[in-house]
Amino acid sequence: MGRTITEKILAAHSAQAELHPGQFVMARIDLMLGNDVTAPLAIEEFRNIGAERLADAARVVLVADHATPNKDIEAAQQCRLMRDFSREQGVGRFYDVGRGGIEHALLPEEGLVAPGECIIGADSHTCTYGALGAFATGVGSTDLAAAMATGECWLRVPESIKVVYRGERKEWVGGKDLILYMIGKLGVAGARYQALEFCGEAIEALGMSGRLTMCNMAIEAGAKNGIIAPDAVTEEYVRSVTDRDYTPQSSDPDAAYAQVVEIDCADIDLQVAVPPLPENSRSVRDVEETPIDQAVIGSCTNGRIEDLREAAQVLEGRSVHADVRLIVVPATRRVHLQAIREGLAEIFVEAGGALSTPTCGPCLGMHMGVLAQGERAVATTNRNFVGRMGHPESEVYLAGPAVAAASAVLGRIGGPEELP
Repeated sequence: MGRTITEKILAAHSAQAELHPGQFVMARIDLMLGNDVTAPLAIEEFRNIGAERLADAARVVLVADHATPNKDIEAAQQCRLMRDFSREQGVGRFYDVGRGGIEHALLPEEGLVAPGECIIGADSHTCTYGALGAFATGVGSTDLAAAMATGECWLRVPESIKVVYRGERKEWVGGKDLILYMIGKLGVAGARYQALEFCGEAIEALGMSGRLTMCNMAIEAGAKNGIIAPDAVTEEYVRSVTDRDYTPQSSDPDAAYAQVVEIDCADIDLQVAVPPLPENSRSVRDVEETPIDQAVIGSCTNGRIEDLREAAQVLEGRSVHADVRLIVVPATRRVHLQAIREGLAEIFVEAGGALSTPTCGPCLGMHMGVLAQGERAVATTNRNFVGRMGHPESEVYLAGPAVAAASAVLGRIGGPEELP
């Protein structure tokens, strides 16, 4: 019996001749990640277990992105702890405000992720890097502490679900719509502790930005990881950001899957996930009369330059509705600069939007766009749980950049085809 790409990567990192789903392995970690919310806890546990030095500082990445620029004194203390630890331990890859951005957009952009690698991060959306053909999963801060001390992490080998996307995408339909539609089919627990392996001609035709969006939200179906086998698109992207060696993997033709899900892209319209769960996906036409108070374009899910270009295409020559606040958040410093150089920043500001520095802030209701009681937002973020973006009686509707931008103009949820 053949093996899946996920099984092959874990086997290669655990020196296991035979490996099967359900088996526990101790895997060597190529890269381990913490942010300003989770890393301080990991650093505390690192010291509690008596560790004095990192197993390999070159494999540790620390990113200040969640409550930054520092929203209060506690956030400032958290970031200072990371900064001091990085200096003490020789962590060369500490990304501070103004030098990095949102972690899951930043690491691929910096060439820190490559096909066939095994990556953990103390953040659930670490699964983003599966878009590059890596095994990447979120862990707790205590697991991160142990990995920082030993260079390894214990993992249970997941079963895999193959999701095959057939046909061509409709106009404006992107990675966000593909993944929301799938989560609507499987549910938020439909892939619990399983690997979601995306394939099919629609995936082959999807650019890296859309692939990163899809793997980013694998966790919203409960998955251990999301992954796409490397191809020419992957090779072109990886070679544009790094020249280091890597070993790509792919699933065997006779690999065993717990389930195979077939999706016809002809069935997928622009999607909106209504609160309070990402599984509540609908065609935009089904919710297009829903008024909004705020639109957010950004996050680790949809804050890349391709997302901002799409939003700017919708907003150019138009104005944000008088009753709506539009917040645009470039995912990284490079994206921010590119948005300025391409004139996208001017489009956003002239339309009546606010252009933010890179931050996770509004996505989790931390700062830079918190909702008041009774307010409603459409956002390109990844979660719409109760209170996710602010007051527990506020609401978040998830969508792609085109819908978020169009909704900002319309003053209600709607698609770009509705705009004059």
